[in-house]
Amino acid sequence: MSDSKKCTKTGLQRIAVGLFLTLFLAACEQEVPLEKEVIRPIRAMKLSDVGQIKARTFPGQAKATKEVELSFRVSGPLITLPINVGDRVSKGDVLAKIDPRDFEVSLNNIRGQLSKSQANVKRAQSEYDRELRILKQDPGATSQVAVDRKQAQRDQARADISSLTASVAAAKDQLSYTVLYAPFDGAIVNTYVDNFESVRAGQQIVRMIDDSKVEMVVNIPEDLISLTPHVEKVYVRFDAFPDHTLEAIVKEISSEASQTTRTYPVTLIMEQPKDVKVLPGMAGKTIGVDMAATADLAKGGLNIPVAALYTIPNSQDSYVWVIDETNSVVVQRLVAVGNLTDHGILIESGLEAGEWIATAGVNYLRQGQQIRILQDDEE
Repeated sequence: MSDSKKCTKTGLQRIAVGLFLTLFLAACEQEVPLEKEVIRPIRAMKLSDVGQIKARTFPGQAKATKEVELSFRVSGPLITLPINVGDRVSKGDVLAKIDPRDFEVSLNNIRGQLSKSQANVKRAQSEYDRELRILKQDPGATSQVAVDRKQAQRDQARADISSLTASVAAAKDQLSYTVLYAPFDGAIVNTYVDNFESVRAGQQIVRMIDDSKVEMVVNIPEDLISLTPHVEKVYVRFDAFPDHTLEAIVKEISSEASQTTRTYPVTLIMEQPKDVKVLPGMAGKTIGVDMAATADLAKGGLNIPVAALYTIPNSQDSYVWVIDETNSVVVQRLVAVGNLTDHGILIESGLEAGEWIATAGVNYLRQGQQIRILQDDEE
């Protein structure tokens, strides 16, 4: 190849290399876009102290301590219905009665069969004793087969006695079911049938309530439920009687939270006031509480959901994610764990009232991760 051709080829190669380097450097100078960090929505709760439950009000609705729909266990025509809506009744009072004649006839028939069967037992026992005595005195006059037959007849008669005795007891029960009694002192709030009407077993006849005391169910959020057992007294006011304040105590605390609101139903109970009448269904609210000594509460620790705790590999320590409200990030926090409770677990140290912590998905969070607290309507 001539020298001029070699020079031309070399020049082209240099140009190609130069162009490649130019394009490569230009590409390197371009900014590479950074991947935007995803803000993770999480469930969280604010740790509460005694002051928060004292300051909060919780709405509720009055209900009777006992409510019952009464019905007969047998069918038949009514012959007595001596009650009206609004009547006060005492435990054991007759509320309604079914015509008992058919049940009395049935009971008398079974009693007659029982008397006949009792006579048969006596006769069968006598025949068995006679046959057994003959076999012992004169074995040739009878046989063991005949004795066994008499014994079987006696045993069958005895079995009939047991069966009929049970039938008599059942017939007595059926007769007793024709009368409907008040199970407790209370008030009649509804009747569903008229006198002389034929009713079916299980059909609703009357509704009564015990309104001597008043109950009210309020929903307590999960961050306050651990304080509820320490409530000594609750002050309640109903909308219909704004000038009356009633004193209540905690009757029941549910151990299961609502799936939608994450609140726990708590039942309060109070005496019926003397100067006004609180009726079931009336709306009211709590306006304050008396708590146990705050020093005793402080010793117990802060209650958090068990799901808020997590551990790291090769460690026995427990941690929670504390939310930095200023920067909306999660920060790992070592905590000292106490006893389990009905609503979670006690944290003896490491957390303070007023702090926010993550309560779900804690194993998927990382130090300094950006988060957003889910609101109730986003659940």
